[in-house]
Amino acid sequence: MTAHNNGRPGGGSATGLNVAVVQMNSQDDKRANIAAALNLIDRAAATGARLVALPEVWPYLGPDDMSRDQAETIPGPITELLAQRARQHGIYVHGGSIYEMRPGDPGMYNTAVVIDPTGDIIARYSKIHMYDVVLDGVAKFQESATVTPGAEIAAVTEIDGIPVGLTICYDLRFPELFRILALKGAQAILLPAAFTLMTGKDHWETLIRARAIENQLYMIAPAQWGTHPPGNWCYGRSMIVDPWGTVVTTATDGVGFAQATVDPSRVAAVRRQIPSLTNRRPEAYAWPEESRSLATGRIAL
Repeated sequence: MTAHNNGRPGGGSATGLNVAVVQMNSQDDKRANIAAALNLIDRAAATGARLVALPEVWPYLGPDDMSRDQAETIPGPITELLAQRARQHGIYVHGGSIYEMRPGDPGMYNTAVVIDPTGDIIARYSKIHMYDVVLDGVAKFQESATVTPGAEIAAVTEIDGIPVGLTICYDLRFPELFRILALKGAQAILLPAAFTLMTGKDHWETLIRARAIENQLYMIAPAQWGTHPPGNWCYGRSMIVDPWGTVVTTATDGVGFAQATVDPSRVAAVRRQIPSLTNRRPEAYAWPEESRSLATGRIAL
């Protein structure tokens, strides 16, 4: 897959941020995955990308029972490699997500970081919604069997002055998270993913566009594509969607990246024309009592 740009050409500017969403086909070979990611960062930076965003769990995508062996601390070897690339190219790197181990903590987390052009980690977020689902007659997944959910929503960080929120994959189905980030000031939200083919073909674009329209912000969604051990498929279609819900760039099938410009003036224009965030009525909203029992329910796997 070749790089393409449906937004404005060039790098960072006074009115926009050139963003590259990387699409990978990660496997259970950590060394090969790291080499592929670094190559894609180099290629995207060479085209003028100011922010390069990687997909979910890109260093290892294979059998769940081996994921703990691939986990690292943050900071750690992988984030240092990303920091080196950020310094080398003078760019921001969104590290997709990696499996994280924490000293003194028995859990393993699915964690995203943002690294600035000096190589510093300026934001991090551990996925809070676990992909525990049963697709009747097709497959079942239980992310919580190996991954510990994060405990809090990430703070909104700034990338070249643009406030950006962090989410990961299955979070996409929980609109409360995106609304909270929008109310915290986010004008764009990063969503690295490894969406399954079965759900992705029907839900991926629809949900991303819905989150963008609801919250009048950019959705930046780098994704995994293709088959990976032990025989699962990821949908791909990495994309950037603007605050009107228009897909401004999307990746075709294959490994590579797509680019577009995130323009804060576009966010301001959409929010001015349809002031739905301003027109909210929070004093009229209340969670029904039933919501607590539904939230504590669990799917039998």
